[in-house]
Amino acid sequence: MASRPANFHGLHIRKWFEFREETLALETGSLSDGEPLVKIVLAAAIDNPHAGRFVAAFDSVIHSSGELGREFGRRFQAILGAVRVQSYGKAALVGVEGEYEHGNAFLTTEFADPIRTALGGGKAWIPSTGKRAGPGATIDIPLAHKDALYVRSHYDTVSLSFTDSPGPGEIVVAFAVATRGRLHARLGGIKASEAVGSDGLR
Repeated sequence: MASRPANFHGLHIRKWFEFREETLALETGSLSDGEPLVKIVLAAAIDNPHAGRFVAAFDSVIHSSGELGREFGRRFQAILGAVRVQSYGKAALVGVEGEYEHGNAFLTTEFADPIRTALGGGKAWIPSTGKRAGPGATIDIPLAHKDALYVRSHYDTVSLSFTDSPGPGEIVVAFAVATRGRLHARLGGIKASEAVGSDGLR
């Protein structure tokens, strides 16, 4: 299958997505214990340059994903303004002509680090998920505190689908952020305000 013409640093991006969710109360009706929980997801439907074939290395995609990460970061800054985020996560949906590994190639630190920088830094690893699927499939993107690994209040998920994507020869690359932890989180453990240390641990 011939690659489509590049329109972004060697990649062909067909479509961008923006998703915003704002939660004001719990499922049982209790109003928020502070500011609402806002989750924002950015995603891009990208032509999979390796669709239908095995490749031994992904150097070109990994290199291009750095520019992709910078664009995600720029878009997040434009959406968020002065609003700070506390947690994040990433995901890839791979069309059925591709391998799961083709999606993972877009999610390395080359992609993620520019987004960390744009969001004001992050000390903890970024939770990640992905799968092979057809257009309109739902993906559950995990969220965790950006500066600590074991802040229970910030373990969360954002679920969404992308209408006509991914096409068979596409990959949807997605990155999610949240402005706070779950409403009325009450499972104990360390608090976000207690998270210190360069490795994201107390």
